[in-house]
Amino acid sequence: MVKIRLRRDGAKGNPYYTLVVADSRYPADGRFIEKIGVYNPMVEPNVLNVDKEKVEKWIKNGAKPTDTAKALIKKAGIEI
Repeated sequence: MVKIRLRRDGAKGNPYYTLVVADSRYPADGRFIEKIGVYNPMVEPNVLNVDKEKVEKWIKNGAKPTDTAKALIKKAGIEI
C-alpha cells in the first residue's frame, strides 16, 4: 500500500520533516517514491510547504495519508 507520511531529516535536536509518498513496506526514514512537501516546526512561525497538485494526484491514485500527514495537509488548506 502506498502512504503519504513524514520522513525525519535534520540534525540531532534540530529536526525538519519531509512529506513523502512511500510504500508502506519501506522503512520510515528510508526509500520513498516522491517528495511532496516540507514541514519545519523548529522555526517561528512553523514552515509548511506542500505541493497541492502532487498531493491531489497521489490521493486520487489511492495513497492513504497517515494521521499526522492528513492533519498537515488540511493545515495547508488542501481538502482530502
